[in-house]
Amino acid sequence: MSSPIISTLDYATKQISIYLGIPMLIIGLIGGLLNCIVFLSLKIFRQNSCAFYLIIMSFVNIFILFTGLLSRITISGFNIDWTQTSPFYCKFRVYINQLSILLSLTCICLATIDQFFSTHCGIYAYRGNNIRLARFLIIIFIFIWILHGIPYLIYYNLIISPKTNIGACSITSSIFQQYTIYGFLLIWSGILPLLITIIFGLLSYHNISQIAHRRLPIIRRELDKQMTIMVLVHVIFDLFTLVPYIVVSIIALDTTLKNDQVVAAYLQFMRIFTIYLYYLYFVVR
Repeated sequence: MSSPIISTLDYATKQISIYLGIPMLIIGLIGGLLNCIVFLSLKIFRQNSCAFYLIIMSFVNIFILFTGLLSRITISGFNIDWTQTSPFYCKFRVYINQLSILLSLTCICLATIDQFFSTHCGIYAYRGNNIRLARFLIIIFIFIWILHGIPYLIYYNLIISPKTNIGACSITSSIFQQYTIYGFLLIWSGILPLLITIIFGLLSYHNISQIAHRRLPIIRRELDKQMTIMVLVHVIFDLFTLVPYIVVSIIALDTTLKNDQVVAAYLQFMRIFTIYLYYLYFVVR
């Protein structure tokens, strides 16, 4: 009874990868390029620190689509997995993917924080909104996430099974595996960016609702409104794309569920489906 169900779920996974993943990849690449063109073509955006974070995020998201989403499509949709044959690609893919994801999430967090200070009425808060500080913070976080990824180069290895003679790109350290699940997956790329963007997004919305009572140039007032609305839309979209993947990942931590092949197949299907929702976060941005 379980075999037809498992076969159906495997088939559905491939269809999702092909007919959902490929359009997402194309739309994401086109949208990312258009975002970069719009932001870079207007001087008012080039000199705005919040827009600078969004520009960097757009470039990084394009890179994520190539290194993460494209390989996910080939693996789940066409059973082409280069991580099973190349030790270099096994390490490189996961290293670049985690670096890009963390940098993209960092950018949206910095953008929401920046908008809070930009729309704040205090003079000292407004001083925090400048392009030099934004460039400095981006360089610092790039350096931090580069160092953060070094263990991925060490503990991710291509393991060849002696029984099947098939390779698998796996973590060889149980301690680092726990960090990957609870640290990277649940905190750094899940709960923490959600909390930051929600809190500072709501604070920015409160500030922007009071902006009509301040004596500010009309151009800056309208720019603050546009940037805050843009950031708030990103925050709302976060909830629909990141949360399902976090929930499924937490459920998957229960190893007893994998004892039942049907339940394990359903869990794997939901994991793949929510992974594409997770990548949708980077596509729409």
